[in-house]
Amino acid sequence: MISVRLHDDPQNYDSVLIEILEVRIHTSDSGWFSLNTQAGVYDLLQLQNGVDTLLVPPQQIGAGKISQIRFILGDDNKVVEDGVDHDLLLSSQDESGLKLNLHEDIIAGQEYVITIDFDAAQSIIEEGNGEYRLKPVLTADLQ
Repeated sequence: MISVRLHDDPQNYDSVLIEILEVRIHTSDSGWFSLNTQAGVYDLLQLQNGVDTLLVPPQQIGAGKISQIRFILGDDNKVVEDGVDHDLLLSSQDESGLKLNLHEDIIAGQEYVITIDFDAAQSIIEEGNGEYRLKPVLTADLQ
């Protein structure tokens, strides 16, 4: 059984809103498959100082090696700075999903929690033209 949680480290924006539509996982035995994701817009800044949120409730997956997790994002991604909303643009490679390598063995019948740290401070780039771009910095911890 596996679940996925999300949290962030502190930084200086009012809000960082990320629309997560789907979480997919790749295992050596099953290939890519979609997890039962609680889709929605998540404010990363509400997920700091020990606070996290459940993206994928516990569900059964087969044994094998997890090689990657992929987050499929929607179009409703924004950064709020000094009360002003700015669209958060995705890089072309991120439009197919944010990929995170994991390379962990899963044993059938055990419970696992994958906690994703989405580092908003390092992931948002203010470009010279005033646009904001998402260049995600993600880390995962499997327990």
